[in-house]
Amino acid sequence: MQWLAEIFTWWQGNTIGTRFYTRRFGKRVGEDEGGNVYYQTADGKRRWVIYNGAADASRIPPGWHGWMHHRVDVPPTEERYVTREWQKPHQPNYTGTSKAYRPKGSLLNTAERPRVSGDYDAWTP
Repeated sequence: MQWLAEIFTWWQGNTIGTRFYTRRFGKRVGEDEGGNVYYQTADGKRRWVIYNGAADASRIPPGWHGWMHHRVDVPPTEERYVTREWQKPHQPNYTGTSKAYRPKGSLLNTAERPRVSGDYDAWTP
């Protein structure tokens, strides 16, 4: 059943086309702590990731993100990457889930929106 998902879906991770391309042209560069595996072509011009689970670009750590976008030439596996003090740990994208941010006044939040202040007055029919 997994091979059928690889043919028709891309959001589950690896597709059959990506699997063939990776096998033919891909050179494994490394793996991050989340289990995502990173590849590049022999000439280094194309870089891609095979996600461990659902395809969500926000799951790429900062060190690998710089390498994926050609901002650095050396992948984190070949150098000692130290996270900066201002970098926060990864949080998944909760959009569309019950954990999504819903501000006061949102249709999905029961809290009342704060009263508008300043020179703005809401339109009333």
